[in-house]
Amino acid sequence: MGGDILIYGANGYTGRLVVERALARGLKPVLAGRNRQAVEALADETGLPSRVFDLKGDASELSDIGTVLHLAGPFSRTSAPMLEACLAARAHYIDITGEIDVFEALAARDAEAKAAGIAVLPGAGFDVVPSDCLAAHLKRRLPGAVSLDLVIGGLNEASRGTTRTMLEGMAAGTRVREGGAIVELSEVPRGTADFGRGLKPTVGVSWGDVSTAWHSTGIPDIRVFFEASPPLERALGMPRLLRSLIASAPGRWLAGRAIDRMPPGPDAEARGRGRSVLVGHATDAEGNRAVSQLETPEGYTLTALTAVEIARRIHGGEVAPGFHTPSSAFGPDFILGFNGVKRRDLS
Repeated sequence: MGGDILIYGANGYTGRLVVERALARGLKPVLAGRNRQAVEALADETGLPSRVFDLKGDASELSDIGTVLHLAGPFSRTSAPMLEACLAARAHYIDITGEIDVFEALAARDAEAKAAGIAVLPGAGFDVVPSDCLAAHLKRRLPGAVSLDLVIGGLNEASRGTTRTMLEGMAAGTRVREGGAIVELSEVPRGTADFGRGLKPTVGVSWGDVSTAWHSTGIPDIRVFFEASPPLERALGMPRLLRSLIASAPGRWLAGRAIDRMPPGPDAEARGRGRSVLVGHATDAEGNRAVSQLETPEGYTLTALTAVEIARRIHGGEVAPGFHTPSSAFGPDFILGFNGVKRRDLS
């Protein structure tokens, strides 16, 4: 496809990591976002072209763009207008969301994307490239799988943007997939998992794979768990009413003032030493099980690697028009192409 690659939200914490990686890969993307001062400062720093615009769903700013890598969340509010602009401009759409409803909404636009001749691939970062590839690998190992548990450990530090997105989901209960349908549980599922250092407690979370793993594998029952860190336990221990208040518009505004005083995200040292471990369990109707483990670099580091590679490949015409997950576009072994990623089959 002709035109340039545009990175929207380039001035954010994750955006800067993605821009740095794009330059290292020899790409010269257009930088874009809503904050003129920040976008233009980054353009001056990198020598890249830039433009500043709000998301209104029109294609006027994308007429010369072939691929959009959309990094500005919360995607529950920003994905729809950006997709509208991409459809109108016939520009490929990629984002790094981890939000179940966003995945489902974008999947529902598959026919429109095919008609426009564009690929639509959300979840191009740590949400959900490694877990999606792990799910597809387990489906390959156990083709008759009817249930899938994905467990994620090592997520210890969040950026301001990720924290804001998490606030939006606090009011809801834990969402899983049962019989192919997404349902909300009244109680938080709990379990244990071995990430390589003995059994650790885990808690169920509403993670993007509840949507994407089903689109990738067709497995009807899917749950996602996180290692039970103290901050996560405190959040889950809040009364439902308090979580609803925090997730409301006034609550988000008040919390946002506190978030603005947080560090932008993990520093280079923390990213360098950080590791994540994912464990997947698939079971078929006869009780046969397949278990695999995936170790990856720290989440924000991996996001920069995977998002840029996905944008590069889609821009180069390697992916057919329509909605895709990372594994449906590139296969279960896509994640193994990145330095520091290791996969083991445990049973």
